[in-house]
Amino acid sequence: MNTRDKKQPLYLISVVSEMLRVHPQTLRMYEKEGLVSPRRTKKQRLYSESDVERLNLILQLTRELGVNKAGVDIILRMRHRMEVIQKEMEEMMDYLEDEIKRDFRDKLKRALREE
Repeated sequence: MNTRDKKQPLYLISVVSEMLRVHPQTLRMYEKEGLVSPRRTKKQRLYSESDVERLNLILQLTRELGVNKAGVDIILRMRHRMEVIQKEMEEMMDYLEDEIKRDFRDKLKRALREE
């Protein structure tokens, strides 16, 4: 399994603009509007794999679906909330699964002692 950190800053703005076929100014505008937050070292912006994925989603929403920037912001916020909720649900399911296993083991031990 690939354990590389998707949040590690890797790409300069020039590389990302080529990867996504957009002008660097477009990326700067998205940053200014708070849609993406690349890391900065001195005066350079460094984008992570996660940033590139987010930018790609933004471009799909605006180019292919015609969503305006306010709509993109709402969609990204909702997407983030859904990811948080999904993580919480997975944690709860893990907890419940552990509870069910413990309960089953306890009942099994009691049943074996009663025999």
